[in-house]
Amino acid sequence: MKIVRRKPLGANIGVLGVGHHNYWKQFDGLLAKMQEKLAVFCGKVEKTGVKVENFGIIDAAAGAYSVVPKIKAADIDLLFIDMLTYATSATFGIVAREINAPVVMAILQPMEAMDYARASTFMQLCNDDFCAAPEFAGVSVRMGKKAPEVVIGMLENDPSADKEIFDWCRVANVLHDLKRARIGQMGHVLEAMLDMHTDPTAVTAGFGCHVVQTEPDGLMAHFRKLKPSDNDIKDKKHEIVSFFDTPDPVSDPITCKLLDSDLEMSAMAAVALEKFIDEKKLDGLAYYHEGEENSDMRKLMSGLIAGNSLLTAAGFPMCGEFDIKTCIAMMMMDRLNIGGSFAEFHPIDFKRDTILVGHDGPHHLNISDGKPVIRSLKKYHGKPGSGASVEFKIKEGPITMLGISVKADGKFKMIIAEGESVSGPVPPTGNTNTHGRFRPDVKTFLRRWLAEGPTHHFALGIGHEAETIKKIAYALDVEAKNIAQNE
Repeated sequence: MKIVRRKPLGANIGVLGVGHHNYWKQFDGLLAKMQEKLAVFCGKVEKTGVKVENFGIIDAAAGAYSVVPKIKAADIDLLFIDMLTYATSATFGIVAREINAPVVMAILQPMEAMDYARASTFMQLCNDDFCAAPEFAGVSVRMGKKAPEVVIGMLENDPSADKEIFDWCRVANVLHDLKRARIGQMGHVLEAMLDMHTDPTAVTAGFGCHVVQTEPDGLMAHFRKLKPSDNDIKDKKHEIVSFFDTPDPVSDPITCKLLDSDLEMSAMAAVALEKFIDEKKLDGLAYYHEGEENSDMRKLMSGLIAGNSLLTAAGFPMCGEFDIKTCIAMMMMDRLNIGGSFAEFHPIDFKRDTILVGHDGPHHLNISDGKPVIRSLKKYHGKPGSGASVEFKIKEGPITMLGISVKADGKFKMIIAEGESVSGPVPPTGNTNTHGRFRPDVKTFLRRWLAEGPTHHFALGIGHEAETIKKIAYALDVEAKNIAQNE
């Protein structure tokens, strides 16, 4: 079973072809060839599922100035400059200056190599995709911007280039949702966790999303209107027992088989949470609130985990312990379609040269290795309350970790690592755990991770996606460190 997204993915990508106006009158048919190349490239981008705005070919400074208002009006998330042939940098300078979306130059030759025995200037111009790239990069820097990223390869039959185009479109999906997201904060930081404190204004500055301050009482208002006999509560209970396995306890004395009372509370909390986030128009939520002992508020806050996990898998990242930075990291991974579970480091397994990675609380169920488990816990370790908790292992195979920390200057830093989820026993404690193996060995890796100044948590996804996440960091102008580069 797989949880369906609450909202479909969809980015707005602009494509702008460039050329040189003097060529068209010198070489009959060259402009038509360039238009054909542009159409092929636009088709590649459209196949990724994004919305494409084709701004045509500009070939002089006047065209560049006229197209800038159109690009701004399109509200694009990323701009591809299709380097069709040589073009003067006047066709790009004002675009570089005025457009704030990340720019990627597509340098895609039709020919693998020129047919030198039959070569002509016409043939060269049809394959001169790289010629203006240094000029464009230099002018971008002179305009106060970064040099554009590039995709270099062949126009057809080049899987590597096609993969890069696809990855940039995935990045655009991330950027599209980040700059429009409303991420809620509810409650307060878990006492004494200094690394959880995050300035909401810095979040907007760094990632574009708006932080919505919400109250636990707002959630409670929806909860109090619910009755166990309501049809939506019955439906939610059925969804939970259908999606999760409910095994008997194994070795941990604080676990037991899912209690009917915990199932009911989980269903009511999940329905209340869905109504609350619809009311507030949220796209994610970072929360922590304890409530008075034995109060309805504490029971409600303790009963959120099952609903949290269903929401996280549906593309709505839920993050415990008030950690909005990791909520954003989870959103990034989800929009790349690689999961994004709330995670931290657990005990090291020196026998296997692995470390357990996981957490209590919300997880991305769509990357579970098999059917996830739900257990009742008599107590939540380190926190008040008790109730249902989710347990599963991440799919075996390549994994990527993304932590977002805050530096001394107040700016964010993305810390990335790739590893493997490997087979191995995990503790049946009602928490998610996976054996993570990292090169060159677990002790060296952990030293390197610590040296980057991480925060307590990180987002955990499947696949090796460090290079794609670095593209996100480039687009956001956020520092990124890939631990693998230390090898």
